[in-house]
Amino acid sequence: MDAVQLKIEKSKIYRNLDILDEREKEVVIGRFGLEAGGEERTQREIAKELGISRSYVSRIEKRALMKLYHEFYKAKR
Repeated sequence: MDAVQLKIEKSKIYRNLDILDEREKEVVIGRFGLEAGGEERTQREIAKELGISRSYVSRIEKRALMKLYHEFYKAKR
């Protein structure tokens, strides 16, 4: 049951990625394993891959998730 719910949530995120800028997309896709056969990665792994600090990845992720949250909330009205 949890796996099904997770799959549904990931598909909701994936459908709304177009509202994010490129860096935000990269971070969200990496963190939640949204690429085909993708695995969830840590902020540290993404930071190393992008050549930025882990704390900057954290800020990008937070900003992106807030954008997605507002998009979901707007869609529910």
